[in-house]
Amino acid sequence: MQRLIRGRIGKLGIAIILIFIGLVGRLVQIQLVSTESFSDSRVNLIEASVKQRTQSMIIDEGRGRFIDRHGNPLTHDYYPSLILFPFLNGLDWPKEELASILGMSTSSIDRLLEDAEKPVVVSEFQGPVKLDEEQMKKINQLDFPGVVALYRQFKLDDQVAQQVIGMTGENEGEFLKRYKEKVSKENYSPKTPIGITGLEQAFDEFLLPEGETKLLYHVDRFGGPLFGIDVRYTGPSNPYHPVSVKTTIDKDLQQMTERILNDYQVKKGGLVLLDIETNEILAMASRPALNPGAPFDDEGAKNVMLERHFPGSVFKTVIAAAAMEENIVNDESTFNCDLDIQGELLTEEKERKGVLNFEDSFASSCNHTFGELGKQLVEADSNSIDAYAKILGLTSKVGWKGDVFHFDGFSQIPTEEKGVVWHDEKDKKVSLAVAQTSIGQKEVRLTPLAVANMMATIARGGRAEEVKLVSDIVYKNGATLYSFPDQDMEQEERLSKYTVMQLQHLLREVVVNEKGTGWRFRDLPYEVAGKSGTAQTGKKLEGGGELLNRWFAGYFPFQNPKYAMVVVELDVLYENNVSSVYHDVVKSIHDWEMLER
Repeated sequence: MQRLIRGRIGKLGIAIILIFIGLVGRLVQIQLVSTESFSDSRVNLIEASVKQRTQSMIIDEGRGRFIDRHGNPLTHDYYPSLILFPFLNGLDWPKEELASILGMSTSSIDRLLEDAEKPVVVSEFQGPVKLDEEQMKKINQLDFPGVVALYRQFKLDDQVAQQVIGMTGENEGEFLKRYKEKVSKENYSPKTPIGITGLEQAFDEFLLPEGETKLLYHVDRFGGPLFGIDVRYTGPSNPYHPVSVKTTIDKDLQQMTERILNDYQVKKGGLVLLDIETNEILAMASRPALNPGAPFDDEGAKNVMLERHFPGSVFKTVIAAAAMEENIVNDESTFNCDLDIQGELLTEEKERKGVLNFEDSFASSCNHTFGELGKQLVEADSNSIDAYAKILGLTSKVGWKGDVFHFDGFSQIPTEEKGVVWHDEKDKKVSLAVAQTSIGQKEVRLTPLAVANMMATIARGGRAEEVKLVSDIVYKNGATLYSFPDQDMEQEERLSKYTVMQLQHLLREVVVNEKGTGWRFRDLPYEVAGKSGTAQTGKKLEGGGELLNRWFAGYFPFQNPKYAMVVVELDVLYENNVSSVYHDVVKSIHDWEMLER
């Protein structure tokens, strides 16, 4: 029996020794042999251990940002800030020195540090305190552990032009589709956020981050901060990145226009405001507004200013230009505006306007006149209407495009749609279809951006230019990476100077003529020239009411043109906020310019 017991004890001892040897071997493997490639997943244990004991505060995510034409931030601000790590110093803080540099009271600093377990960005009620260069220098000269002054990126709460700027998001499949080489050669992660709409998408490759900038600090095994260990700064060493995309947007004007659209509760539509001299977009607002929490639940992620819509009588500007250029109308031409486009008496007596000349027909937007002129144009040349729509830049993309570095045919506004005049060439042989097309109905679809560009072209004397939304790409140190040059649109033909002058006169008559549809703008401090439009959409509500598109497109001041603007309200019943929005924007711009002076 004793021999049996001793045998079992011996076997148990051997087993314990073998287990111990196995554990020692495993520890040797973990601690010494496979520290950088543990298991089939080849985990780097050293890095994992450090990561487990290290917390970070992101200073800059590394993606480029957007600024307005004056350098004001549109998405993220970037300025020197003071960050305190209260757990690194206990109660021994240079509060008096900091208070003196910041112009704050020591009690304010005490309140910030009270019970703080995480890094603290020194803030006041308006947000993080913005340091100047001298303050940042003095703070860092204190050389005090846990007191760090550096440039930090802040996402703005009051973002504007959200559909113009666009959104970013993680999409591994799309990242690999766009940047497969970057993953293999430059060690990018497929989880890196990329631009998915707007300028974020168009300029994505310029904006991609080279890495985050962080402040690192260590914690104990319970996640608590380790005292006495200083903060470490880590980030890309490239002094030129991230870049800033300098847009042509004027932040003040953008905020103003968005506020006015909100005041009039425009549910669907928006506006485009161009600088006529430079053909740059000063403001572009689209409704419905973007819902950041659920951007794709409705149409808020779309920029409807880049989509084509029924223009209605705004298209009569094209027919007027063609009729004058082809000499089928003169001062003595008259039209019976008691008739509709089919030549039948209008059923509503209030819509009858009597016999009008060409000028009054344009001012009062007589459908019969332009239906007849359109038929004459197509009878003489079946391609006439399309040709003049093209000359005025309505059937091509008008946004800036060209070669930029290795990007061939780079487009600033790639999602912009082309306008359409005809859907079926056979319609050119159908009298009613031609008449409907001539008043901006049937299959005619135009983008508000292209219509605004047409008005700028007319105001400039007929020279069509590509529309810019971005002027420069700027390095982090302020140097220019690339400047987008002004570019004329490709035009095989241009309107004669006489026709352009007559168009300018007709557009002004819409406002000053007693029969004009733009009477609302007569009292403005700037003289407005333009054209209204109401278009049937073919959409109806369940109750039978027909939805309409309402437009006003024009420019101002008339004698010295500076701004071209289009306001659109889409899919509405009887509401017409367009005139009110246009009126208030023009007046607000005038008041704003007076203040600027």
